[in-house]
Amino acid sequence: MDNAGYVTLTRQSGLASELRTLAQNVANASTVGYRREGVVFSEYVKQGGDESLSMAQAGAHYIDQSQGVLKRTGGPFDVAIEGDGYFRIETDNGERLTRAGNFSLNDTGELVTTDGQRVLSGDGGAITIPEGTGTIAISSDGEISADGEALAQIGVSTADPKTLQREGDNLFRATNGSQPAENFKVAQGFLEQSNVNSVAEIARLIEVQRAYEMGQGMLEREHNRMTSMIQTLGRSV
Repeated sequence: MDNAGYVTLTRQSGLASELRTLAQNVANASTVGYRREGVVFSEYVKQGGDESLSMAQAGAHYIDQSQGVLKRTGGPFDVAIEGDGYFRIETDNGERLTRAGNFSLNDTGELVTTDGQRVLSGDGGAITIPEGTGTIAISSDGEISADGEALAQIGVSTADPKTLQREGDNLFRATNGSQPAENFKVAQGFLEQSNVNSVAEIARLIEVQRAYEMGQGMLEREHNRMTSMIQTLGRSV
């Protein structure tokens, strides 16, 4: 394969990666607390004699940190974060972070996610609401109280966005650890919606799809040219 073929292949690989990412974003446009993901392209230039070869690669992904719209639900355990930070969640693989605050109580009174994973307090413990507790109030700093008595505080942590690795649709692992968040407010009775702009994502999806199809056509034409040349040389021998 000549240089043009290698360049086209790297371009196709990057476009395929972006297509998968865009499709994931579109599929989660209605997912509570979903953070849009993007692809970072980089260029590699190899100098060889009087000519240079430029190749592109989709080498990294990033998480869009922009605020999603808050939607009022009125649910006592529905909470949303305004500003920085993520809710701390206990999973079988360790602590994870999420912006999805559609919580509820399990059979033992523990505050859990829709998947049944425990929501952690500021000190890293489970949050338990005693049976028969009165009206629940959650303050802007995440403190849970009932009838004026403090019960627990929802843990909200932050991490370097570059270190966040997505696990599933709504969980993130902070590869370099996390620390307590400061610039945030917790809103009870609200849920943060996905920060995906569906129109923009679909428009970009169509654009990338067309670019990928164009590249595929170039590879097929190059393949046919090489095949024809080999057949011609074979007949001349």
